[in-house]
Amino acid sequence: MSQTVEVRFKGTRKAYFVWEDSESPIRTGEAVLVEVERGRDFGRVTAVGDVAAKKCAGSCTGCAVGEAPAEAAPPKPVLRRATRDDIRVHDENRLDEDTVRRKVLERVRTHGLVMKVSDTEWQWDRNKLTIYFTAEKRVDFRALVRDLASHFRTRIELRQIGVRDEAARLSGVGRCGREYCCSSWLTELSPVNLGLAKDQHLSLNPSQISGGCGRLLCCLKYEHEFYVTARRRFPKEGKVLTASRGPERVVAVDIFRERVFLRSEEHGSRIIPLVQLREEVEARGDVLNTAESRSRLAVAAESPVAAAVEDGPTAVDELPLDVDGPPSPGPAAPSPSSGGSPTPRSTPHRRRRRRHRRDPSDDSPPQG
Repeated sequence: MSQTVEVRFKGTRKAYFVWEDSESPIRTGEAVLVEVERGRDFGRVTAVGDVAAKKCAGSCTGCAVGEAPAEAAPPKPVLRRATRDDIRVHDENRLDEDTVRRKVLERVRTHGLVMKVSDTEWQWDRNKLTIYFTAEKRVDFRALVRDLASHFRTRIELRQIGVRDEAARLSGVGRCGREYCCSSWLTELSPVNLGLAKDQHLSLNPSQISGGCGRLLCCLKYEHEFYVTARRRFPKEGKVLTASRGPERVVAVDIFRERVFLRSEEHGSRIIPLVQLREEVEARGDVLNTAESRSRLAVAAESPVAAAVEDGPTAVDELPLDVDGPPSPGPAAPSPSSGGSPTPRSTPHRRRRRRHRRDPSDDSPPQG
């Protein structure tokens, strides 16, 4: 039975393949040679079996294992485990990539292109050379590709990436003293905006909340949900509330120690626990105004409305008709004062009917 295998190459690039030798199952961490579009490439196994199949189903768009469309090509097989000679060739290619990058930089300056060459990557069999670069604008590198192809005698592929992808590919050490999350374990780079730093009351100085790529730190998003949830239990800064000392303004909140900083014009400043503040406000017959309390009140207010909506059709059927609305179908009820004659509202209609049924031979003028 074949196994789905996740193979990682240089940087963060990865792909999914199939291991067909069931008698000798492959393990995580082994070096393998795989079949790619133009020849063979070298990589290491990072996931095997059900784990790789689930990851392939969630991210791979051209894999039949993840229930892709029928026209998608099936995953290519893993050719074999890498031997010592294969690993030696791979190491030689990696050592040569730094020299290749310097040569590419010289060609870029010769052509006068505004682009930054980040990294180069040889395919294991040297049938393709991939060049990664960053640029603020679109770059016309057609002449550069022809020049590099004639120089290296191989297929050249230039791939433009973002600055965050560049940091993930080149790796480095962050301000925390650890390797970049994007290059060590973070599989997907989710968007990070300045609102995350504002919700956590961090400094908005770009030099303090930016990573090595120059963009906002990815770790700003890790604890954002905790900060938002915790602050819902506290009153908003700047609000004035009435406690045991009278009107006091909320200066700041400490969500970790669950304390509130208050300031009164008459009694000065004080720091009290959140539980004590809630008790003081409730002792005056009021409710501490927080986002959490407002949500509870909104849910409680919507509950009877929902019940009334469920019983709505029955209540509507029992409502009386509008006085000015159209008359109900059927004969009109006789009026006691007129001895069974139609009501005044229906009299014009009766007259029109009598006028319509008048005998044509009668020359007398119509009555009424």
